[in-house]
Parts: sequence; structure tokens; C-alpha cells
Amino acid sequence: MKILQIILGIVVPPVGVFLSYGFSSALLINIGLTLLGWVPGSIHAVWAITKHQEQTTNN
Repeated sequence: MKILQIILGIVVPPVGVFLSYGFSSALLINIGLTLLGWVPGSIHAVWAITKHQEQTTNN
């Protein structure tokens, strides 16, 4: 699932973030960044997905 989320985070950034966080502030930030440009949205999505997965594995 991790690889699928990262791939979706690159191709369709809001979908990847939604799969990790659900409807949250991270999703709204990502939608805003994606509207500004695909690259900022993708960077934020990959960062948010990996951060969320690190937090869940450490707990």
C-alpha cells in the first residue's frame, strides 16, 4: 500500500494524501498547492505520505 500511495501522490497528489490522512488539513493544503502547480502538490504529497507512515510505524 505504501508504494501505491506514493505513486498516487506523484500522479494525483490529493488522492495520495487522502488515502493517508482522510479529509484533513493536510488534504486541504495539498489541494491548494496542487491548484498552484502540479510539482508543489506532488512534493507535498510525497512528504506528507512518508511522514505519516513514519509516525505510524514508530508508535
